[in-house]
Amino acid sequence: MAHLPVLRSARLLHAASVVLLAFIWLAMLLLGRGPLDVQLERALYAGGRPALVLIARVFTFLGEPTVLVGGGFLLAAWLWRGGRGRFAGALLLVILIGRGLSEVQKYWVARARPTLEPHLVVVKTSSFPSGHAASSMIFYLTLALALAPRGQRRMWALGAMLLSFLVGASRVMLGVHWPSDVVGGWSFGLLWVLVTLRPTERLFADHSAPATKQL
Repeated sequence: MAHLPVLRSARLLHAASVVLLAFIWLAMLLLGRGPLDVQLERALYAGGRPALVLIARVFTFLGEPTVLVGGGFLLAAWLWRGGRGRFAGALLLVILIGRGLSEVQKYWVARARPTLEPHLVVVKTSSFPSGHAASSMIFYLTLALALAPRGQRRMWALGAMLLSFLVGASRVMLGVHWPSDVVGGWSFGLLWVLVTLRPTERLFADHSAPATKQL
């Protein structure tokens, strides 16, 4: 019974994190495109600096939908071959549904892209939230939490979030997103993983296989 206060505290922290992330997403939706967004957009824009443009394009590539969705299927195939087919399905559901929901938000919000500077890559959809920021957070964090060795999960998760931060920042550097779009994408992606990954993994756990990591 001594573990109950710890468990209760963990659940409270989890719930508080979900509420905070939802608040950040809503704030970015309602307050975006203001003076702070404009200032940050102009400060981070990489136009006229070829080295920064190249770096931004590399990180943007790591957040491309084709790369992340393809990576999700490769991960699922690898887990399936290792006898963890239901767990593979769980992770794939988290990644694909999260990606789909970020696109639904784009069409629902229909925020215009920034036009302060020329776009340095081609874009076709609306601006909020950043699909690259949301999808990279979902994919890389899911990957880290699912596959990290015991005792290293926190370090892997921090590395995954850092990579997602760089992917999101690259979108502002390339002039195709407001900073609030990117923060909104990050907050949604992290919220989605917190809300769905553990219950989905439990629902589709491979009972016949060795116990999977608790996420």
